Amino acid sequence: MIKKKISLNEIKKYLKRSGFTIIKRENKKSSPFAISSLNVISKTALSCLAIISFFYISPHIIDFTSKSLLSSKEFKNNSQDTFQKTLKKENVVKLDESLNEKYLFDDVDFDDLPTDVVRLSASTIQQLFKDTNYNLQDVRKKKLVKPVSLSLLPEEIKSIENIQERKNLFIQIILPLVIAENNNIKLDRRKLFRFLNKSRNSLVEKKWIEKKFKQYGVKNNDLLTLKVRMDEIPVSMTIAQAAKETGWGTSRFAQEGNALFGQWTWSGEGIKPAGAEVNTTHKVMKFKILQASVKAYQRNLNTHSSYRDFRSTRAELREKGKKLDSVILTDHLDKYAETGKEYVKTLQKIIRQNNLSDFDDAKLLPSSIDLESLI
Repeated sequence: MIKKKISLNEIKKYLKRSGFTIIKRENKKSSPFAISSLNVISKTALSCLAIISFFYISPHIIDFTSKSLLSSKEFKNNSQDTFQKTLKKENVVKLDESLNEKYLFDDVDFDDLPTDVVRLSASTIQQLFKDTNYNLQDVRKKKLVKPVSLSLLPEEIKSIENIQERKNLFIQIILPLVIAENNNIKLDRRKLFRFLNKSRNSLVEKKWIEKKFKQYGVKNNDLLTLKVRMDEIPVSMTIAQAAKETGWGTSRFAQEGNALFGQWTWSGEGIKPAGAEVNTTHKVMKFKILQASVKAYQRNLNTHSSYRDFRSTRAELREKGKKLDSVILTDHLDKYAETGKEYVKTLQKIIRQNNLSDFDDAKLLPSSIDLESLI
């Protein structure tokens, strides 16, 4: 049997008669479907790459943007980096040289007299100290002071003939007030350093820092200046100045106006000095309670331009880890009184003769949890 070859055309004709549709196959390289598939795959790959890149880069963009937006509001702690340079003699003139006086004494109580204030007699106060075992001899040994806060000096203090007895009573009255105000500054200073050590400050923290800028008259949000100004005044120096300015509590300014430090005012309420010239306008600041006088005194030394050298020297002692020495620091109080250097010598003499440095490291027995942390 002879086998007949069937051609391709015959096969096509047969399939058509049988109802089959024959579609011509395109060249694979020129297939639209192939090109379309390739485009889809490429676009998908590019989209995936774009998405991955977005999620990788976006956290960095957000972080950068956040820092940029917040940079003008953040209080950056760059003060430590420039502190040593600023303390050098060639730069000392740049240290806290500007002052905004508008809010300096807003937190000092000038007018409101507490309802429970009573002027006790000298004998009553002495008995109170005796009943509470509060005496200076123990304080010098144990370095602990009873938290007895008196608002007014006794009128009879000027009648105490025994000079040492009068001095002791004056010191006992003033000592707790001075330490209490130093404690307030210590707590504020500790809080400031804690805030500065954080990479971000909360809104509450920022407002607290802004408040302190106002209280210490700091311009331009200068944290270095705030660090220098927000610091305590040595107890011995404070007592020596109070003793000098009031005659150990016997002056008219101390008795009538609770003015322990003879601070002058040209605008506020005050007491006109006896024998002052008619054309003089200054008065001695008047306070409702003794505590306010101590606070105003500390704020004065910590902000006024006349005591910039005092603050610079104090800052240098701090940086060297040394004690705040009253004898060293009083050298820079020559502008406090018209007698200048003679005034300084008098203060140093009072400190030495009365061993007031014994009280510099005394602690106030706690009357609150905050104060307890300072013991």
